[in-house]
Amino acid sequence: MDSALTVYLATIGATPPAGDLSMFSMIANAGPIVQMVLLLLITMSITCWAIILNKFITVRGAARQSARFVDVFWKATALEQAYQAAGRFPRSPTAEVFKAGYVELAKLTQQDGAGSMDLGLTENVERALRRTAQVQINKLERMNAFLATTASTGPFIGLFGTVWGILSAFQKIGATGQASIQTVGPDIANALVATAVGLLAAIPASMAYNYFNSSIRNIASEVDAFSADFLNIVKRHYSAQSAQAARR
Repeated sequence: MDSALTVYLATIGATPPAGDLSMFSMIANAGPIVQMVLLLLITMSITCWAIILNKFITVRGAARQSARFVDVFWKATALEQAYQAAGRFPRSPTAEVFKAGYVELAKLTQQDGAGSMDLGLTENVERALRRTAQVQINKLERMNAFLATTASTGPFIGLFGTVWGILSAFQKIGATGQASIQTVGPDIANALVATAVGLLAAIPASMAYNYFNSSIRNIASEVDAFSADFLNIVKRHYSAQSAQAARR
């Protein structure tokens, strides 16, 4: 059967298809530039998936532990009790912000006395809250830039490999003088694989980048709201103490 098909194709001037047309075969038969592009895109894609998995665990854990810490904080009867409970939530940005504010507050009140809650002390606590909040958000945003870079450049890197492969196909046409599909088809197919791989790398990276950006913005908003509430509590508490000390 196969020999009869070969004879028939030779009779009509065609050649039987050589090799396998699977994805792996097309990658193996691609030119060196196209293979380098594919290797780069595959590396970027694998790195993106590793970042996505790691950030999903990190961001999800941060959101869950922050929500649990806020509940514990509002149920606590004293700031010291909330501070002791904060150690149970190491992934919570809100807990870290609270600990930084509490430590700064304790240090300043020990220096100046419990009844000297002035504007400078309040500003120091506020700076400690803001600085720690920024550090925690920066940790959550780590490697987001790589996802954005892959999402924006992946299709263009794949397009470069496709254009280069098509140029190679045209060079083969010029060298052989044949424009049949048997001549240029494999080269064009190999070239188009680069575009497909570029899209496969870019689409998950873009979706993950948008998801993580949205989740981190929500966490940042919750941290800012908690910082404002904590600062108000501190102001009310120590202002009351200052008023009592003044009446004495």
